[in-house]
Amino acid sequence: MSYQDHIIEMGQLIKSKNGTWDGINPESVARMRLQNRFKTGLEIAKYTADIMRKDMAAYDLDAGKYTQSLGCWHGFIGQQKMISIKKHFKSTDRKYLYLSGWMVAALRSEFGPLPDQSMHEKTSVPALIEELYTFLRQADARELGGLYRDLDAARAAGDKAKEASIIDQIDNFQTHVVPVIADIDAGFGNAEATYLLAKKMIEAGACALQIENQVSDEKQCGHQDGKVTVPHEDFLQKVRAVRYAFLELGVDNGVIVTRTDSLGAGLTKQIAVSHQPGDLGDQYNAFLDCDEVDASQIGNGDVIITRNGKLLRPKRLPSNLFQFREGTGADRCVLDSITSLQNGADLLWIETEKPHVEQIASMMDRIREVIPNAKLVYNNSPSFNWTLNFRQQIYDTYKAAGKDVSAYDREKLMSVDYDGTELAAEADEKIRTFQADGAKRAGIFHHLITLPTYHTAALSTDNLAKEYFGAAGMLGYVAGVQRKEIREGIACVKHQNMSGSDIGDDHKEYFAGEAALKAGGVHNTMNQFA
Repeated sequence: MSYQDHIIEMGQLIKSKNGTWDGINPESVARMRLQNRFKTGLEIAKYTADIMRKDMAAYDLDAGKYTQSLGCWHGFIGQQKMISIKKHFKSTDRKYLYLSGWMVAALRSEFGPLPDQSMHEKTSVPALIEELYTFLRQADARELGGLYRDLDAARAAGDKAKEASIIDQIDNFQTHVVPVIADIDAGFGNAEATYLLAKKMIEAGACALQIENQVSDEKQCGHQDGKVTVPHEDFLQKVRAVRYAFLELGVDNGVIVTRTDSLGAGLTKQIAVSHQPGDLGDQYNAFLDCDEVDASQIGNGDVIITRNGKLLRPKRLPSNLFQFREGTGADRCVLDSITSLQNGADLLWIETEKPHVEQIASMMDRIREVIPNAKLVYNNSPSFNWTLNFRQQIYDTYKAAGKDVSAYDREKLMSVDYDGTELAAEADEKIRTFQADGAKRAGIFHHLITLPTYHTAALSTDNLAKEYFGAAGMLGYVAGVQRKEIREGIACVKHQNMSGSDIGDDHKEYFAGEAALKAGGVHNTMNQFA
């Protein structure tokens, strides 16, 4: 509905109240309605799910149309990210938010900083989703509020052309509300627990939930050791639980991202149930590291499985966990991924130990032989040393081609001594094009960085602390922060405006008219940043 249509509709409603609502201005109501487009989290989930489905279809036709996100641990961080995207690129198309369970554990738990082992409160995840969308909706209200003020100024100046232009901007306003891919870890318990938490996350606005195939009570960060996976049927119960949650709430286009940690997970807590040779349980068990035994060698408490008429004893560790055979990780990832897509998943996530396009593609090629439109969400993780990894990749390419590499020490390529070299320049170019290359070659539909704003917060705080508490004193803040904010057009330099002061002033005027006591007068110091 257009701006003018809202005004007309509200005018008719007010008129129908026989004078009792004459103190209500229909244009003010229209403005408030447009500033609050989304009334509930479910509205957001339905709207953003449709966006993701449209983007997935576009990627199937053109791999250059991949999507991206950055992990955000606070609503303000997500808000500033989307404001910056609109400022620099004029559109939020194909730009999402990522909610990382790692950052919730490390930054948002009432227990204090925790490792990424599903120990944080379940409710902290939907609470952060709701917070992210509260801040994004406020960004809408703030930007539209500025347009309304510009509209009033154009009218006061009698500038009809500018008035029409601003109304067009209002009618074609693009919201800051974008899809969020939210981490539900390994489901925080059994399938029922997964379903209940999924509902809370969807009700808060999440249109896409990412769930991994680790054991809930043994869950580890994907880039740490000691990961324990579960049999496929156990995992698929949780995938189905998430789908039921989406469907119950009417988010029919909800997106499920199934993550496999099998590449780095060498352990399982369970032997899968198998009813006949070659079934899913049998395929899972086929990767177990076993010793062939006969009946006389079976000891007290041994677990025995049979295969092809042979008795096999899976190797059990002192932890009571069973181990997979070395070198089976990629094969297990492929089976995990195909199985997930055949049982209701929409997107895949394969956690790797390094950012290597051909390694990822080697698995996706096999998956796409079975499911041609399989698409990947990929973690451009800060746990990778990107500089070292890519310099080593270029080094290995040089060496394989017979190029002289005697000037380089492969294990020390992170050194600043190599920064100006041809090898370093080629590595940086490969890093720059990694997302486009991965989208084209390895089926990566969505590129995300899980923890970037965790690191940027630490880096910027370190820089400020070094300068402000050192010889620079106040100049450390002015030169390093405020002056850059002003000159680079960072929206929150007007922090009163960003926090909603101008929106509040507008509301005071709606409610009280000329009697409104507003904060944005001539003595407001924010005027120094005009």
